[in-house]
Amino acid sequence: MSENYFTPASVVPTPTTGKDSIKPVEQIIYFDCYSGISGDMTLGALLDCGVDLASLQELLKKLNLSGYRLESEKVTRGGIAGTKALVQLEDNSPVERHLSNILEIIDQSDLPQPVCQNSSAVFRRLAEAEAAVHGIAVEKVHFHEVGALDAIIDIVGTCAALYLLKVDRIYCSPLPASRGEIMSAHGRLPLPAPATLELLTKRQVPIEGHDSNYEMVTPTGAAIVTALADSFGPLNNFNIESVGYGAGSIDPGHPNYLRLLYGYVQISESGYEEKIIVIEANIDDLNPEIYGYLMEKLFAAGALDVYFTPVQMKKNRPGVQLTILSTPEKQKLLQQIVFTETTTLGLRATTTRKIMSARKTKLVQTAWGQVRVKYTPAQGEHYPLQYCPEYEDCQSIAEQSGLPMKEVYRLAEYHFRKEYLQE
Repeated sequence: MSENYFTPASVVPTPTTGKDSIKPVEQIIYFDCYSGISGDMTLGALLDCGVDLASLQELLKKLNLSGYRLESEKVTRGGIAGTKALVQLEDNSPVERHLSNILEIIDQSDLPQPVCQNSSAVFRRLAEAEAAVHGIAVEKVHFHEVGALDAIIDIVGTCAALYLLKVDRIYCSPLPASRGEIMSAHGRLPLPAPATLELLTKRQVPIEGHDSNYEMVTPTGAAIVTALADSFGPLNNFNIESVGYGAGSIDPGHPNYLRLLYGYVQISESGYEEKIIVIEANIDDLNPEIYGYLMEKLFAAGALDVYFTPVQMKKNRPGVQLTILSTPEKQKLLQQIVFTETTTLGLRATTTRKIMSARKTKLVQTAWGQVRVKYTPAQGEHYPLQYCPEYEDCQSIAEQSGLPMKEVYRLAEYHFRKEYLQE
């Protein structure tokens, strides 16, 4: 079997008993973007989290690019120590590159396949966002700031660092949205930058308003998490092994860092479990127009899932059973939203266990672009191969190509089966 989406193996060794055996642990990294995220903040946080700089420098040599030096320095922001990633350039002349130029650099490198796949995915996300903002074809997008050598090293270096950390799964917090304006190659732009908002909207990332007048989330930072993160929301239960702080370029007087929490969850051959809260209410007197707004607000507040079930209530009234899946940490907040936004006077809350199959992600290439496919490898006749393409990737291809969504799904499934069975 080829290497996993982020890494070929966990740091904990385990014997393999089949074509695609499941590991006993899954390495997790959580992006805590309380003060924003950018490319250099991400790279600095990964170095602070334990990635060896020399090993990263050696891996980046396989990119076959010259004219730069990757360094790091320890800094203190707001009384907290962290790491600042520095890409020193021999020539600071502005460089404009198209997506095809950058993908060619990555494709012709000797980097491991997961690093190439992830790096390409980030740049594709950026190109799609820029194309949507400027109303042009993806092929015509000129990368100004992002096409520069230091930005390429930030993105490819981030993907290489994740590979060295052997990360299986990435989670991310809601992202802060600041106010104000910023100068760019296109002139003065409002914050959050249009490309950043396009990336966050496309992935339906929850945002939180922030009283800051500087750019907290850059397009590069937004592209990294929207391309690589599995989900956005509160921190779930896992065992933390290290914490890293990556410094931003601006020092506003408080700890301006991206914080990364790195650790693992224990899994069995059939999967792993976590404790969740099920919140329910039966409602028969709420304006139906409010349900859609309620669902959006609950998801933005960190609900794991929200759904409505038609029920027949007392006095033979038709009603709706509202069900919310929540982490224990978010229970009180979600309950308060239900009491505030609906007409119910009472709730039911029960603690249960969420049992999930161990899963992997494979990136497959179609004629219209790459699609992530989540799958659970076959574990004997009782646990057959299960797989499903990522909706957001299929949606993006359907919108760009004009193909029906169902046809995009079929193409992704075809390429997945073809590649999987050949390995």
